[in-house]
Amino acid sequence: MSIAQYRNSVTLAKEAALGSDLFLMRDAIDQYYADKGKCPESLQTLVSENYIRTIPKDPITNSTDSWQTAPPDPVPGSTSTSTEPGIYYVKSGAPGVATDGRQYSDW
Repeated sequence: MSIAQYRNSVTLAKEAALGSDLFLMRDAIDQYYADKGKCPESLQTLVSENYIRTIPKDPITNSTDSWQTAPPDPVPGSTSTSTEPGIYYVKSGAPGVATDGRQYSDW
C-alpha cells in the first residue's frame, strides 16, 4: 500500500511542477509581448533575451523538446492569410491523463 501512495505522490509532484513551469513560461511570453509588441520567435528567444533562465524540462516527459507551442491567432478583419511568426502559447506535449482526468496536452 505504501508503494502506491509513493507513486501517487511522485505523480502529483510532477503535475505540480508542470503547472508551475507552464505558468512561468506563459508569463514570460506575456512579458515579452508587453515589452516588444510582438511574440517571441521561440522558447529559446525567451532564454537569450533573459525572460527565463533556461527552458525547463517537461516533468512528465523529462525533456525540453516536448513543449508544444502555438502561434498567435490572426487579427480579426485582417486580409492577410498568414499570422505573425512567433509563439503565443505553450503547453505540454506529454501523452497521458493527469490525476484530475485532463489530458496533459490540454494543460
